[in-house]
Amino acid sequence: MKPKPIKPKPGQESVWDYPRPPKLEKFNKHIEIFFNGQRIVSTNKAYRVLETSHPPVYYMPMLDIEQQYLVASDRTTYCEWKGEGSYYHVSVKDKMAEDAAWYYNNPTPRFKEIKGYVAFYAHKMDKCLIDGEVVEPQPGNFYGGWVTKDIVGPFKGIEGSYGW
Repeated sequence: MKPKPIKPKPGQESVWDYPRPPKLEKFNKHIEIFFNGQRIVSTNKAYRVLETSHPPVYYMPMLDIEQQYLVASDRTTYCEWKGEGSYYHVSVKDKMAEDAAWYYNNPTPRFKEIKGYVAFYAHKMDKCLIDGEVVEPQPGNFYGGWVTKDIVGPFKGIEGSYGW
């Protein structure tokens, strides 16, 4: 069953207008991420990946991340577009979120700009914000997209009958 895209209103984007294969673009809005009462990311120098049916995934430069809260994980995955991904746990004080962030040490040439950048699962953090708006995680907690008021779906994930 093919989902019926929601028509975007002025100022909105439909994930069904995003390309496949995905594209990478600079993103200069202010992103903040909080975990266990601590701001661990503050940047205006992110990238976002846009892919058909997915809300954007945001990659933050390592220089704008409080790196003392990142703990290397043994987990790896493979993305057909970006290559082999590695993970970090996020640990602040007495609380840890396992495999909460990921990165590509050697991304494919098309995504070379995100080398040294890290993406975070919104559902594993206390709060992720874009220009002060609290984001919602992509449904299903498998993919790492962030949903804001200016993005419309339906989204790939576990959302009604669209859990493909």
